[in-house]
Amino acid sequence: MKPWYVYLIECEDGSLYTGVAVDVERRYAQHLAGKGARYTRSHPPRQLLARFEHPDRSSALKAEYAIKQLTAAEKRALAPTRPDSR
Repeated sequence: MKPWYVYLIECEDGSLYTGVAVDVERRYAQHLAGKGARYTRSHPPRQLLARFEHPDRSSALKAEYAIKQLTAAEKRALAPTRPDSR
């Protein structure tokens, strides 16, 4: 059974998008191409902030819901820090 992932995208306007997918790279490419979710068609992605692995779709969807209840600052705190970011 393939794992599912919850992922966070930062959009060009600074907003955040949360989604679920089996193949995050493919899904992110869809968002970049304007073929992803309606939200990212009107708020183009800037970068993929984070991805979190889950054993199945059900647990990924539950985690997605929980993350969507967080504030933007709390969501950003979930993303791993990059060594070059200050």
